[in-house]
This record gives sequence, structure tokens and C-alpha cells, in this order.
Amino acid sequence: MEKLSNPQVTIATIKKYDFAFQKKFGQNFLIDEHVLNKIIAAAGVTKEDMVLEIGPGFGTMTQYLSENAREVVAVEIDKELIPVLNDTLSDYDNVTIINEDILKVDIEKLVQERNGGNPIKVVANLPYYITTPIIMGLLENHVPVDNITVMVQKEVALRMQAKPGTKDYGALSLAVQYYAKPYIAANVPPNCFIPRPNVGSAVIRLELFDEPPVNVKDEKMMFSIIRASFNQRRKTLQNSIVNGGLPFTKEQISKALGKMELADTIRGEALSLEQFAKLTDILTEFKSPD
Repeated sequence: MEKLSNPQVTIATIKKYDFAFQKKFGQNFLIDEHVLNKIIAAAGVTKEDMVLEIGPGFGTMTQYLSENAREVVAVEIDKELIPVLNDTLSDYDNVTIINEDILKVDIEKLVQERNGGNPIKVVANLPYYITTPIIMGLLENHVPVDNITVMVQKEVALRMQAKPGTKDYGALSLAVQYYAKPYIAANVPPNCFIPRPNVGSAVIRLELFDEPPVNVKDEKMMFSIIRASFNQRRKTLQNSIVNGGLPFTKEQISKALGKMELADTIRGEALSLEQFAKLTDILTEFKSPD
């Protein structure tokens, strides 16, 4: 079969299966060979690798992954796409298709069974409505992953790699940068997809750290403080934490900021990951025992 990166082949496949795009699954299929090659290169896929692909669609990227990897496991939520994938990937004997919601797949078990517990590579053209839950699920569950290379909404990619004090900087920036080093590998215009999305996209590679770049005594508390700090961006960090229902008084927060030589009027968007870790450690010392 000809490659699906040829738009005519994709259009013919749509007609052959009378396929209707599902808005609820955020389906926008990539049809640009140049972008596909950039994704493979960014992910650094080799014949040694097992790749987990999330949302293969018609199998456009799966074809390229299969030619470059040892094995590809493609997880597709839409049951209507399974017969299409069985057809478009019939020439590739190193691909396994799983009809399941990626958020319900035991990826750890998959990695143990298929890759001896060694780190895998994750590649995906992610549905924009569920990008953050999928990425954070992979990061927070500490699945053995070397890197995650995904197509996301450009705005989300910018937020992932944003630095303190910028308009894109927020809780997502800090969460991603705690687990991985983000790098935007390519910007992708809407005309590279069928159907065309209403927004620009970007390919971002997240290279996972062996150890987080900062030490913090209570990781869960740090992320609670971070979320509270950005829930009300216009408020001071002090007021945001108090209003976030966390077990600290205004006086304790003021004292902690003073120890860090930061003003009471500072906002969350001004603090780096390292500063949030330090603030968490100081505040945790104040917290009264249960």
C-alpha cells in the first residue's frame, strides 16, 4: 500500500471506509511526510526501540514508526478505526494494535511484557482536548519512558517550555519541567492535517530526567502549592495559597517568603521550580503534626 502521508491515499481511505471523523475524539490526521520525518528524528527512534503510539488514526505515522523501530504498539480508542488500521498496516509485522482508552491501559505491564522493563519511546499526534491528562499520566506514574515526542496545540507546547515571568508560564510548565526537559522540534500549520484544525500545532519532545532537577521533601504538597499559586494569577502568591485551602496561615507564608528574601507581594508566576521546592520545604516545616 502507498504511504498515507500522500493526501490522495488518505482521501481514498476515507472514501473506501466511508469514515466519519469523530469530533469527540479530536481526530485530525497528519498528511505531511516532512513533518512525519521530523517527528521520527526528534524521537530518535532506532531498530532497538519499542515505541508506544497513542492515537494512530489511519496508521499514517505508524507506517513510519514501524520502518524505524523494532516494535510498535499502537493504542486507538475509536473502534471504527480498527478495521482501517488492520488494512493500512497489513504489510507491517512488527505492529500491535490495541483498541482501548490510553488512560486505562496498564503501560507499566506493557513495558514489562514487551520490552523487559526497559524504557520505551512514546510518540503521538494527541487529541488536543486530552493532551494534558495523557502527558501528566505518563510523567506522574513514572512509567519507564526515554522520551515522549508528541504533536500538540502550539499554545500548549509553548506553555510546557515557558520560563518564569512569561505569559505562558504556569502550573503545566512547572509540572512538565519537574519530570522532563521540553524542546519544540517543529511548528506545524493547519494545512498538514485532514481535516484542518482551527489552531496551529507543534511537535514537542520531552526528554525524561533520571532524577528530578530539584529536591523537595513533599512532592505532592509542592504541586498543590503550585496549582493554588496559578489558580488566581492576579493575586499575590500569599493570598493564592491561603485561598487554595492549604494548611498554612498568611503569617507562615510571609515568614517563608522572608526566609527566601522574597517580597510578600510576589506572584506565583515569578517563582522558578527551584524556588517552589524551597518554599514547600520551609512551609512543610511549619505545618503542625496531625
